[in-house]
Parts: sequence; structure tokens; C-alpha cells
Amino acid sequence: MELKPLYDVIIIGGSYAGLSAAMALGRSLKNTLIIDNGIPCNRQTPHSHNFITQDGEKPKVIAERAREQVAQYKSIEFLNAKAIKGKKLEGKFEIQTEEGDKIFAKKLIFATGIKDLLPEIKGFTACWGISVIHCPYCHGYEFKGKKTAIMIDNEKAFHIAQLVNNLTDNITILTSGKTYFSDVQLQKLKDHHIDIIDKEVLEIVHHLGNINAVTFTDGSQVPFDAIYASVPFIQHSQIPQELGCELNEQGYIKTDSFQMTNIEGVFACGDNTSPMRSVANAVAAGNLTGAMVNYILTEENF
Repeated sequence: MELKPLYDVIIIGGSYAGLSAAMALGRSLKNTLIIDNGIPCNRQTPHSHNFITQDGEKPKVIAERAREQVAQYKSIEFLNAKAIKGKKLEGKFEIQTEEGDKIFAKKLIFATGIKDLLPEIKGFTACWGISVIHCPYCHGYEFKGKKTAIMIDNEKAFHIAQLVNNLTDNITILTSGKTYFSDVQLQKLKDHHIDIIDKEVLEIVHHLGNINAVTFTDGSQVPFDAIYASVPFIQHSQIPQELGCELNEQGYIKTDSFQMTNIEGVFACGDNTSPMRSVANAVAAGNLTGAMVNYILTEENF
């Protein structure tokens, strides 16, 4: 494709947040380029939930439908590539792709998501997003009443136990030998019949990503249907940090209430900015971002 000498906006990341931002910009006739390599972080998740009108739909189907709708706006272009470098120039930004293209825009939107750092537990990766899950709102209803484990090694485990207790009365917390609950918390867990296993997890036994049991290092095994897990992450793209965008203490790109970063002209939205990791949240954040970028461009040009 023939690239324009200067775009109004480059959006890096063409999943839910990026496409949502692009639609707002396309409807305002802003020349926008979406750069995406087609590898979304939720590609293994079978269904998307808690997103009105799309509840239970496959994430890939939602993304493909969104892309088709965004492509109807003639000011929107797509580039199947990976952005690897960014530079702030006088009055514009330069983005370089892995293929060597250098592309210029007045504003940047990063909708690049995060990269999960999965533990080296046999079976974990195969089950991630299917039966090893991260969010009761996104997946909890599908495992209501099921035998559920919580494999989180910080204060968040207690919080997840509170939420999941509303969905099932068969909960076990797996601490892998790390005890971190206060006496008050331990009593609350006991009062709600939530068990604790302190043994270290060796393997998640599964069939096609669906958990059958957890095997511990002492050779014992306990059957489960689902596991809530929280894993560390890094930003999927390092370009925002190279441009000077600040991260918060949790590792997310720091933005204001309008999705603006601390670098003028650079915006971010979706999973790279928020622990509220869902398709619905990404779409909402992208919509706001597109509107704010359009507003600023309009003010500058009026």
C-alpha cells in the first residue's frame, strides 16, 4: 500500500481499543492509520462475556466484525506490520515498522495491550484464558457452582475469594507455601468454608485447556474445574516508554481521565492502561480516546 506523507493519527494496535478509537476518528474524517500484526493477547480465549450485545461471542468474531465496520470509513487505513520504534519530531511523530517503513502522524494512540508472563507450570499456558482465568466478571458465571481454585500470591487472593464466593461454595486457595493472610482474613476464609492448600503446584492436568486436576510437588492431586490466577506482565510495546510516557506503580501507561499520557500528542487506551481487562472496557476507552484526539486536532486546525 502507498502510505501518506503525514497522517492525522497513527493507532498502534488494531484490536478492540484501537478499532474503537479508529471508528470515532473515521466518523470525523480524520486520516488515520492502524498498525497491527494480528496477534491479540486474548487469542486463546474461547468466548467474550460481560459485554452487552456480544455476550458469549468469540473474541475473534467481535474483532473481525469491528474491523469490517471500521474499514467502511475511507479515511481509515490498515497496515499489517509491527511497530518497533518511535520518535518525536517537530510538530509530528515518526513510527518505524519492523519492515523498515517510516510513517509520520500528528498524534499517536497506543492500544498495544500487555504481555502476560506466564509461570513455568506444566499445563498453565495451555489453560490460560480457557479454564485458568483472570476475572470473575469475564468468566466467573461460566464456572458457577464448580470446584474452583485461586492461585494468586498476594492480597488480591482474598479479594478474588470474596467475589468468587458469590458464584460457588467450593473454593480452595493455593498458596504454594506462601502464607500471607492476616488472622482476621484467615477467620473469614474459615467462616466461608474456603480451604487453603500450602503445597507448591507442579502441574495443571487438563484436556484441550480444560482443567481436570492440579498436581502438587509432593505427588498429591486435587480435582478442579477452574483456577483464578494473576500473572505479572510487561508492556507489549516499549515505544511509549521510549517516547517518555510514564508508567504507574503497577506497570500500566499513566493517562489522565481523557486517556492522554504525559507526552503531548500521545494517547493510550485499553489493557496497557488499566487493570480492568475486558473487551467492553477496551471498547469504551478507545471510543473516548478517539473522540479526544479528534477534539484536539479540530481545535488545532480551526
